[in-house]
Amino acid sequence: MNQHAELNQLLVKLEAEMRAWSLWSATPPSASALQSTQPFCIDTLSFWEWVQWLMLPRFKQMIELKQRLPQGSNITPMAEEVILNAKIKSDKLIDYFSALDQLLSKSH
Repeated sequence: MNQHAELNQLLVKLEAEMRAWSLWSATPPSASALQSTQPFCIDTLSFWEWVQWLMLPRFKQMIELKQRLPQGSNITPMAEEVILNAKIKSDKLIDYFSALDQLLSKSH
């Protein structure tokens, strides 16, 4: 399986787990909130909003257009911190972010 297909499967699993934990929002953030230049839009969005409204759509677009994927990722530490602080008991979420980091760290 190629990297784009692997990433697509991972994004589907991540979205499903976020929905299962009620971390998925029906209401998008404001356009200005999405324009933040801070890592993870930490000043304007929750981590889960950033994943849902920025990270997932960008990756889906890259997959659709068969664009080159980023050569590295280090999202897991932030995800672990957020999950721990929110007392979410989902090993799957951490596993999916870890798998994402590993997938994007593979050589192209």
